[in-house]
Formats: sequence, C-alpha cells, structure tokens
Amino acid sequence: MPSDYFKTVPDAQGRFGEYGGAYLPPQLVEQFKDITHAYLTISKSHRFISELRSIRKHFQGRPTPVYFAERLSNTLGGARIYLKREDLNHTGAHKLNHCMGEGLLAKFMGKRKLIAETGAGQHGVALATAAAYFGLECEIHMGEVDIAKEHPNVVRMKLLGATVVPVTAGLRTLKEAVDSAFTAYLAQPETSLYCIGSVVGPHPFPMLVREFQRVVGIEAREQFFEMTGELPDNVVACVGGGSNAIGLFSAFLEDSSALYGVEPAGRSFKTGDHAATMTYGTPGVIHGFKCYLLQDKEGQPAPVYSIASGLDYPGVGPEHCHLKDAGRITYVTIDDRDCLEAFYLLSRTEGIIPALESAHAVAYALKLAQDKKYQSILVNLSGRGDKDIDFVTERYGYTVEEMRARWNTSRPG
Repeated sequence: MPSDYFKTVPDAQGRFGEYGGAYLPPQLVEQFKDITHAYLTISKSHRFISELRSIRKHFQGRPTPVYFAERLSNTLGGARIYLKREDLNHTGAHKLNHCMGEGLLAKFMGKRKLIAETGAGQHGVALATAAAYFGLECEIHMGEVDIAKEHPNVVRMKLLGATVVPVTAGLRTLKEAVDSAFTAYLAQPETSLYCIGSVVGPHPFPMLVREFQRVVGIEAREQFFEMTGELPDNVVACVGGGSNAIGLFSAFLEDSSALYGVEPAGRSFKTGDHAATMTYGTPGVIHGFKCYLLQDKEGQPAPVYSIASGLDYPGVGPEHCHLKDAGRITYVTIDDRDCLEAFYLLSRTEGIIPALESAHAVAYALKLAQDKKYQSILVNLSGRGDKDIDFVTERYGYTVEEMRARWNTSRPG
C-alpha cells in the first residue's frame, strides 16, 4: 500500500475506491457534514490528542499486551501463536477505543446524548461506559434475540445508566438494531450523536472508527517486534463490521505479513445460515454506505446468522471491501463448531476465555498453524468471553467433549 494511504483513503467523499460514501436522507446531510467537520477539526488538536491519550492510559488501561500463547502453540507442533490482548482493555473488548473518542467528539459538539446499536453488547457496554465518563445520556438499541443471548452485557449497560431499547422487528438481531437506532437518531440529531459501533455506516464513521482503532495495530506492531526482533508472518482477526480487524491490520498494510480476515460460516452456507459477507456478498447499499452485501433476489439485505452476535451483520466495512479488491487482505471463514472448539481449547490451555467473535480468529489461527508450521501468527483477541459463558455452557457444556456430544441436538436456531 502507498506510504500516504491513511492521508488519501478515504477521499473527501468518504470513498474507499468504489465503496463507502454517504447515502443519507436529506435532513441528515448537514448533520453528517457537521460531524465530519468536528472530527477533522479536533483530531488535529493537541488538546484532543492529549486528552484521548490520557484516557487510554489512565482509564482504559492501554497499552494492552501481546502475549505468546505457548501451551496453545505447543499443541500444534511448531507454529507460534501470539495474542493481542484487547480482552484486557477496560470493558473487555476493543470497542472502548472508539467509544471514548466518540464521547470526546460529542462533548466537543455540545451533544447531550449518545445513541447506538449493539449485537454482542460489547459496543453497548463501551458506549454506556463512555456516556457515564462524560456525563451524557445513552440509548442502546439491541435485538431481542441478542438481549436473551448476551444477558450479562445487558445488565452492565443498565448498571452504567443506559436505556436499553429491545428491537422486535425482523430477525431481532444486529441489522434490525441498526435500523432502530438510526430511526431514533433521525428524530433528535441536533442534541444527540449516533455512535456507530464499527467501521460501517455513512462517511465519516468508517474513517473515524478506523482512526480510533489504529491504536491496536500501532501497539501490536511495536510490541511484537520488541518481543521477537521481527514482524509476524501472519496476522488474523475476525470480521463482522470489521473494526477490530481494521485496527490491527492498519499497522501491517505496508509490510510483508499475510493478513487474514475471518468471517462466520455459521451453520451452513445456505442463505440465512451464515454471515460470510466478503465470501458470498455482492456490492450493494445498506445503512447509508456501499459495501459487499449479502442480498436477496430483490436486492434487499438477506437474513444472516452467527453464533457470535457481534458478527451477524449482512454488510461489512467499506475499507475491507477496498482492501479485498486490492488483494491485500485474504478473507476466510470459520463455522460455529470450529469456533466453539477454539473457545474451549484456548480456555483450557491458556486460562483465557475468549469472546465467541474472537474465537473465530483463534480457530482460523489453529487451522493456519497446520500449514505454517514454523511461522508466527498474531491474533487479535478482540474481546473476552464473560458475555458468552452462560450461553455456551447451557447449550454445550463445560468441555469440548460435552460440546461434541451435544452438537447435533443443541445447535441454536
């Protein structure tokens, strides 16, 4: 990639090649111009940068470490697996990296309320945390299916003072939560900020969230080199909307490291059984931007599914689409079963319970290790699995053997 990549991509219209942009209702055009202007103004301010760095160090607990998963690596016979421990970031995932930035932006713009959607609940918890920190109101829209599945995170959001709005439309998951949150924002754009939870949505959010998440890759690249004297041969992250992945990948785009984005293959590759957008999608428009999109015959967003609530979205970040077309990132898939086996294996070998989203990346690293026996693999462990443990153990038990025994009768949906 060119050395000035981050200064030129996206362009002034928010385009990453043919993707991105801002497809907005007329009443929001000026609002989004104001958001873009505000972000571009404060992002160059030493006061904003200084305050954000202070928050990251003293409130979030950054930098998070890179950890050599020695026992996990030893089970694979040669490959060396390293984990970027975003699960140790305050609130338990990478999401707070951009939520604190969005909270600062809202404060600068004089907004009183933060509005967002959430799937797995990690973005909702992070935004509720940011709202509490800055003294703002917070409203989180969440599908009823995900509310039941991710109950611990619902409790955390409410404890932090957020209003959780159950979404009953459609499949009652992430796509419908985005619809609901955007509708709520339409009614109050002057006093609120819609804080998109990934590198998706209309410009400037794919750029804005990327810039806040780049800290993950900047830290990881420096830490890995300090530990090993070289850069990783392979870099792996899960991809739903794609914020944790773009955060990590951004630091390695100019290097020779192979980059792998891992999508959810779910139960099967039938429509409605997976959310492998980059693998099976075609260009389309959703939620105000153009990207690869899983679509039905009428060109509408198709139903999607993943055992990981944070990955069940029919679209994907426009920058991921651009980097796929450019051939810089390879997009692959992992199904529910391999995800669960990685969830159990990492828990038992390293004492680290990963989020189901992150377990997709771990699962692909395990497969990659079979072909890359003497290479290094850096995985973004984007979140911890506290939110998933009740769901997993109630359906599948406490060991991989119990999971395999229950698999055919206990699969969701």
